[in-house]
Amino acid sequence: MIIRRAGIIPVFALILCILPLAAQEEPEDTGPEEFLPMEGEGITVVGSRETTQVMKVITGEDIKNTHAPDLAVLLQETLGLGITRYGPYGNQTDINMRGFDSERIAFLIDGVPVNSPLSGDFDVSMVDLASVERIEVIYGGSDSKYNVSGALGGVINIVTAKEEEPGLRLGFSLSNGAAMPGNYYKPNAGYQAPQWQDLFDSQNLSLSLGLGAGKSSWSAGFFANRAGNHFLFEDYYGRTLRREANEVWDTGASLSLVRNLGERGKLIAGGDLYYGDKNIPRSGISTRAEKQRDFSTRQNLMLDLPRALRDDLAAEASLSHRWQTLDYGASSSHDQHVITAINRWSWYPLDQLTLRTGWDYRFSYLDSTDMGRRARHDGGLYLAAEYRPLDRFLIIPSVKAVFSPGAPAAVPKLGFLWQASDSLTLKNNYFRSFKFPDLDDLYWTGGGMYGNPDLKSEDGWGADLGAAYRLHERVNAEGVFFTQWTADSIHWYGSGGTWRPENVGEAVFFGLDSKLDLTLPLPPGPLEKIGLSLSYRYLLSYLLSYGYTYASDRRIPYMPLHGAGLSLTIPWNFRPRSASRAYAGSLVLSGQYEGLRFADTANLSILKPYFLLNARVNQGLGKNLSAFLVLRNLLNQTYESFNDYYMPGLTVTVGLRAEFAGKGRP
Repeated sequence: MIIRRAGIIPVFALILCILPLAAQEEPEDTGPEEFLPMEGEGITVVGSRETTQVMKVITGEDIKNTHAPDLAVLLQETLGLGITRYGPYGNQTDINMRGFDSERIAFLIDGVPVNSPLSGDFDVSMVDLASVERIEVIYGGSDSKYNVSGALGGVINIVTAKEEEPGLRLGFSLSNGAAMPGNYYKPNAGYQAPQWQDLFDSQNLSLSLGLGAGKSSWSAGFFANRAGNHFLFEDYYGRTLRREANEVWDTGASLSLVRNLGERGKLIAGGDLYYGDKNIPRSGISTRAEKQRDFSTRQNLMLDLPRALRDDLAAEASLSHRWQTLDYGASSSHDQHVITAINRWSWYPLDQLTLRTGWDYRFSYLDSTDMGRRARHDGGLYLAAEYRPLDRFLIIPSVKAVFSPGAPAAVPKLGFLWQASDSLTLKNNYFRSFKFPDLDDLYWTGGGMYGNPDLKSEDGWGADLGAAYRLHERVNAEGVFFTQWTADSIHWYGSGGTWRPENVGEAVFFGLDSKLDLTLPLPPGPLEKIGLSLSYRYLLSYLLSYGYTYASDRRIPYMPLHGAGLSLTIPWNFRPRSASRAYAGSLVLSGQYEGLRFADTANLSILKPYFLLNARVNQGLGKNLSAFLVLRNLLNQTYESFNDYYMPGLTVTVGLRAEFAGKGRP
């Protein structure tokens, strides 16, 4: 009850302090064009419109057409990011960016950090992709667009708030996923007949509703999943086994309201909830499971003012509360409350200069069977400038002072952007990366594992140099060379049956991210163009901990030296002779290659390379209805994403999607 009241008081304080800014008289002049909401973005976020870092955007249409079961698969199939997971949908998953896992990537929802204060990671199952407007992925440490902490590998911002068009919008999606059944071996029971229910292994239902009316609009979403996670795989002895004891049921809902305040800005309120009932195997091939129940709810209030007080001043204020419960049975449960307040300001004193400042504050409260009751305050204050000495040259220096119960620190960054020509853009960054220890690293007690309250923060420095080339709309090529050094990385190690975290991690990364997109126009006909995309990732890592040196040539576990991706997109617009309308559709063939990986610091346990070939077909069936077919792992490869945790072979997903929209008054 104390936590809930503590969350209500700041909400009213925020509204009372900020609303007078929006109530001022509307200016006659529209002001500089750069202050206006960007066309097509829907909801603006006060922050750098440009960034010297590499940023990719996955649009809402991309999300719909990919039909990914969760965020991790979406990022893998659209951007080629590496993922490490303990199994299919609902299992623990790590997303890998430039050699760093999910605990060292900053996850945001509508610009608000959502990494768990308990473990530092983020559960990708909690995101309802059907309600996502777009996803921004920023590569590299020390983010200067949102100025959040803990972004050693990068930032993933999930934008859910959007302003609906006038009128009513309805949508739904229904799908069934099938794993290929067959004869399999069951320990202590011999060979078994095929389980034909695996043809109905998983189902997904998504519903969406939106209404735009006058100055207000709102949207709502609901989803439910059932995943049996039953599939066949081949173990080390060549036996075909069936994954069992990994069933997952989960559901969630979201709601957002946007109130347009005229040219001054918008007031945005939103929230979501998630519940998951999961069976988690005790090991990769175990038929015994532990019960896990997850519950999460989030409420967020944001005031977006492109014009605050005066035409050359912009502001954003947000206040959010997140409650998450992780229940592993009566012996282990963790109740987390997090209140986050953010205030960002932008001042445009000159056409060539923008000054940005702001602060963020987070209060975390944990009630845990393994750590007791813990509370922590952390946050920071930043100052940044965007200066254009020349029309085609941009300099962004920034520094953020971060604080926590540990020692405060300054996190600087310097970025350059040079538009050498209409086709060529160069980017260069230098930055410090910094992350506080998570609560379980500091205070865990139980199961032979003990936290270390004397841990130091993880620290490091990095730099990157990139180029992007665009020739009309047919050729897009880009490449980024990067290097990063990190020290005092926190790792758990065991001795005599006791595990304890220490600041023993030191590593150096050298890498290359590259991508080539080609669009080939075709003569008039049903096929208008063909899209081809090729990507390559190189990551040379040196583990300099545990007495290792450069000469030891040890790699960071689960970070492959080579990774590659390809996709071929063939859209069509076919009109039958007797039909009054054309039927649009597309075929996408995509593949992801993950090179050899090591599962331990000594590089003795090897995970073999694998290549996943996927196919997606989307076909319109009318004005409002479309069907889709997704085949993943077409080559039916047996592979391990995490050591001893096998992943599915060939799976087939079929489904229908409908969207209805009615026009309303603007």
